[in-house]
Amino acid sequence: MKDITRIIVVLTLTCVVCALFLALVSSVTAERIKDNATKNNNDAITALAPLAQRVEKTVVDSQTLYKLFDRQENLIGYAFLAQGQGYAGTIKIVAVLDSGLSTLEGIKVVESVETPGLGGRIVESFFDSQFKGLSVLPAIIALKDNPSKKNEIKTITGATISSRSVVAILNKRIETIRKALQ
Repeated sequence: MKDITRIIVVLTLTCVVCALFLALVSSVTAERIKDNATKNNNDAITALAPLAQRVEKTVVDSQTLYKLFDRQENLIGYAFLAQGQGYAGTIKIVAVLDSGLSTLEGIKVVESVETPGLGGRIVESFFDSQFKGLSVLPAIIALKDNPSKKNEIKTITGATISSRSVVAILNKRIETIRKALQ
């Protein structure tokens, strides 16, 4: 009985020390993680909208929306973060819409925990490139076959759920933005 009590006490103390250490590391790194996520989002906006000289942050329906302006202060588009459930977890996407809210200038998946080699391929350039110049009117459609319309993309073989999740996330967020701005 004495040995069992000693083992329980040692294990409990070990768990408490480990938990305190993890809490300390989390609190020390939380701000840096947040800053890195913001930097990744800003870098994605810069890459997707190279003509944007000024970015103005606004809030639409309690979500951040970025207005993009050129050198002459003309509105050239909108950038936004969209997120939703994928196959394995949350997918976060930065996207840029033209000023008419009818065409995607491009997307960048900035966070994903999809299955490596399958759904994880949504971060690859061959998938992202399908969204450049893609019409969002009517809503984007994901197909297993080759797309034939301006609003269609081809899903990743073996990762249909991840591909369709990206499309659903974008369609939902774009609809919200269009309703709020028009």
